[in-house]
Amino acid sequence: MQIEWQYEHLDHSDALQEFAEKKLDKIDRRWGDRITRMRIFVSDINANKGGVDKHCTMEARVAGIDPVVAETTAADIYDAVKGAVDKLSHALEHAIDSRKEKRPDDQVPPLD
Repeated sequence: MQIEWQYEHLDHSDALQEFAEKKLDKIDRRWGDRITRMRIFVSDINANKGGVDKHCTMEARVAGIDPVVAETTAADIYDAVKGAVDKLSHALEHAIDSRKEKRPDDQVPPLD
């Protein structure tokens, strides 16, 4: 799974990227063959003023469906990343697993 990072008002962090990749491992194992690209945006909304202002948006590009997006804001960027991963996992489950093909016997027969 290819991951692109974008930072806004935050310094690049190898530790944060390693943390996120470890958290994304479950998603990669389950849907990695369907995800063509992952984009992660992390930002400090109000720069150095403090507060609950660390934001993470994750966008998974999935073959055959629209991009799946999840986002979280928290006081700590690691908490924001973890929250976004949890939301993304749930969103991918809904977007991918709910689109499974119906069984032929579940389909309405054509009108003659």
